Amino acid sequence: MESVKNSGTHTAAAVFFDAVARRILDAHGAALPDLRGIVILLPNFHAVQPLAQALMRVAQRPALLLPQMVTLNDWAQGVALDAPMSTDSQRSALLYQHLRKQQWFGNAELWGMTQELLKLFDELTYSLNELPGEAEAFAAVVQQAYQARRNSTLQLEARLVFELWHAMQSGAELDAARAYQQRLAMLAKKAERPLYVLRTSDWDAVEQRFLDEYGQHAMVKVFDLREMETQSGAPLFFAATSLEQEARAAALQVRHWLAAGKRDIAIVAQDRVVARRMRALLERAEVLVADETGWTFSTLSVSTVLDRWLTALQSDFYHHDLLDLLKSPYIFAEMTAGERKAAVYRLEQLLRKQGVVQGLEAFIALAGPEITLHQPLARLRQAAALLEQNGKRTLAEWLEALLESLNVLGIDTGLQQDDAGQQLLRALATWRQELHGDAGRYRYSEWRRWLAQQLDTQTYRDSGIDSTVCFTHLAATRWRAFDAVLLLGCDAEHLPGVADGGRWFNDAVRAALNLPTRSSHAVRQRDDLRALLAMNDTVLVTWQKDQQGEARLLSPFLQILRDAHEQSHRDDLAERELPALLAAEEAYQVLLPLSAQPAPSPSAMLSTGVGEVVPDSVSISAYNSLVACPYQFYARHILRLNELDEVQETIEKRDYGERVHGILQRFHERYPQVSGQDGAAMDAALRQISEEVFADLLAQDFAARAWLARWYKSLPAYLEWQAENEAAGWRYAESESTFDWQLEGIRLRGRIDRLDVRAEEKLVLDYKTQSEQVLRNKLKEPGEDVQLACYAYAHEAADAAFVSIENGKVKRVGAKHDVPLLAQLNAERLVQVIGAIRSGAGLPANGVDSACTYCEMRGVCRKGMWQ
Repeated sequence: MESVKNSGTHTAAAVFFDAVARRILDAHGAALPDLRGIVILLPNFHAVQPLAQALMRVAQRPALLLPQMVTLNDWAQGVALDAPMSTDSQRSALLYQHLRKQQWFGNAELWGMTQELLKLFDELTYSLNELPGEAEAFAAVVQQAYQARRNSTLQLEARLVFELWHAMQSGAELDAARAYQQRLAMLAKKAERPLYVLRTSDWDAVEQRFLDEYGQHAMVKVFDLREMETQSGAPLFFAATSLEQEARAAALQVRHWLAAGKRDIAIVAQDRVVARRMRALLERAEVLVADETGWTFSTLSVSTVLDRWLTALQSDFYHHDLLDLLKSPYIFAEMTAGERKAAVYRLEQLLRKQGVVQGLEAFIALAGPEITLHQPLARLRQAAALLEQNGKRTLAEWLEALLESLNVLGIDTGLQQDDAGQQLLRALATWRQELHGDAGRYRYSEWRRWLAQQLDTQTYRDSGIDSTVCFTHLAATRWRAFDAVLLLGCDAEHLPGVADGGRWFNDAVRAALNLPTRSSHAVRQRDDLRALLAMNDTVLVTWQKDQQGEARLLSPFLQILRDAHEQSHRDDLAERELPALLAAEEAYQVLLPLSAQPAPSPSAMLSTGVGEVVPDSVSISAYNSLVACPYQFYARHILRLNELDEVQETIEKRDYGERVHGILQRFHERYPQVSGQDGAAMDAALRQISEEVFADLLAQDFAARAWLARWYKSLPAYLEWQAENEAAGWRYAESESTFDWQLEGIRLRGRIDRLDVRAEEKLVLDYKTQSEQVLRNKLKEPGEDVQLACYAYAHEAADAAFVSIENGKVKRVGAKHDVPLLAQLNAERLVQVIGAIRSGAGLPANGVDSACTYCEMRGVCRKGMWQ
């Protein structure tokens, strides 16, 4: 794009590297071509090549013996120490046990507190020379910084931190912070060679102390970009109106840079959410992105399978947790994907059909005849036994059991096929080895919180992607030059980022103790940003100027730069081509046409070789579906897209209705007639039967007691209605009888609740736990609800009615139309409609709104998206 400055070479960066090279060669020109007598400290190894090229360019020699160019950390790691080392996992376990033993913090989340304290201890170690040497003096400094009078709480906090820090340092083993400190001290003590340092911002106290001590023995020269550069570069700015627009604009800009020949492109991501979306868009455009920053294991799918496994175990294999685990691509990796999916599907069908909520042993019993499920469930049982949750174990023992369980479940085989999975398994094995000597014992819940924390602190970097486009962070750009830089997500909330100081000490105390503060963190970010802009010619800044209707500000660091440039150059540095390019891209998108109202013809499926697609028998509910909406019938009963039943965890009204049906069937089989019987005895009998029918529900769900009470409210009314029904001459004949009626070309099947007789007359009754008005509405239009008419036809009954049992009332709700005639017409209509479907008639989605409201097929017919 013309509005973005294009430079095939890193012009700005070359100026700085040449200046460094000239200064070094001016001091050591006599030693040319051998510069091995000096050391150059770099912020990262990316600066090696451009500095070496600058030395060659300025020296104008065909060859040079280059100086040692190294980062301070790598230089220090080359110093051998005699003392044994303590790993972070060992320190964490030791401190946790100490905090748990002292019980200073009650039920606080001790693993999180442990991590915060260890970070604080490292900062205190790095500031050792400036700290008071005993607890009282340390507490006094803290108290003075808080500007408070003598306060027991402050003293306790200060003494606790100081004494815990001293206790952690008292052992013979060195932690990483003390080891680094000692290595730097040894390097400074043995200083002989001149030392040159490249930096962009202030160093930590321990590193600055190293430079000061090194300078007492040998020459030290610091090249600080803050002193070398005259002014920051002028980036261009793009203000997005949403996260999606920012990600799309950023991805589009990267693609245009690549098309323009730029090959070394850095994406400095301040907002990781936008970065994820941008990466997806680039990968869709077949642009791979390397990632120098990495992601914590807790955010990766390879850790998800661990969490699913441990969650299922802890929940006693709650059905949702178990199915989530079994749907992971990592479990049972030696099985083919088809075999695994088929087994999971079959288990899910069983669970939903039988309504088993949890319990591995219950699932194993349920799967008795399903041979394909035997081995997976047996392996789950074996793996669960390895991680028995009762009792305590050491962290190493828990990890050993976890790894063994992953082997039993084939999860380790699945993880081995993934680079992130391999790194995760190595991390688990490393922690097990490091903690082998730790004797502390932990409950399952404690160990699981520890594991979650470890996964949240361990970082995965994908080394398998080699790309000229990379994600990186601001600190990693020190003294680096790129063909182009994209600063992503630079709103005021993300830049400067907030340094998390934890719950220990405010900034005033931290400053008094010479510890990093929020302010020092922000200053370092500002200096790194200025250095990045100074060394790079082509930079685009993006941010969201509003989010969900709320205005957002640009980073103050960049806003100051932008305002200054606008005042001096009458230019606000806005990127002017991206909006038009985004609009053009949107216009180019293929727009999906609005779908038409569907009216599929099952006969078309016959031509594809599917075979017989129209069912040869239908239930009453299927017939009702056909009348309510032909497309609903098509989706449910021809395509068989019926929703899977949910595993029932609480009693619902459907269960209540089924239990009422069962109660009345038992009651009337025992007492076909209530007339002439003692009313109190009938009431007692009906209550006893009700208790028996509800017994299993009462055992599993306390809420069932409320449904039973609801039914009890209707008992007097039901007995009164039954007596009136008998007074009219009707007698109970049978209940829950099935029928399968052969019509012309179709069979109609169903089950009636109850059949009464009066001499030669028959009356079909259907119990409903709905109000009288709702049932009257069902029967308002003849033929709209086919249930009663079909029941009457199947039993050659002269009449049919609903029995409304609701809210303490029992009412008979009969059809207003001639039932035998309506029954005949319904039968004839079913025969005609099925015949028409077989002849090629379409099944349109023409249900009225009331039929569509709760229809699970609405997403299939796409009502609301039609032309």
